[in-house]
Amino acid sequence: MLTGIDPLLVGPLLAHLDAMGHSDAVVLADAHFPAARVATRLLELPAVGTPALLAAICTVLPLDDAPALDLMDTPDHTRLPVQDELIAATGGAEPRMLDRFAFYTEAQGAFLVVRTGETRTYGNALVRKGVVHA
Repeated sequence: MLTGIDPLLVGPLLAHLDAMGHSDAVVLADAHFPAARVATRLLELPAVGTPALLAAICTVLPLDDAPALDLMDTPDHTRLPVQDELIAATGGAEPRMLDRFAFYTEAQGAFLVVRTGETRTYGNALVRKGVVHA
């Protein structure tokens, strides 16, 4: 166990986050997301919800300049509680809302997809890594 590291940040996830470069993206996918189809690299964390995992990731990953966060838009453009939680987990980053298929397209280019156990629909987030300043 490491001190100062959120226990949700398991070793393989930390290794992938570390390997990411500036503007590389990580997708946190809910349980409904076609993660195996779109992912180049896939981790599965079925006991974790996306907002909690995103909050943990944001403790070690600086966010890129806009757009730092993409969320999957609902058909009627209503923001859901899980999406509010995802925004809060980033410290309030203004999200870019993408329709479902545009989100899938963005996800295909992501460095990593993490499929969570989040069962709430539209509980998906794509975040981009910013510059790490020493």
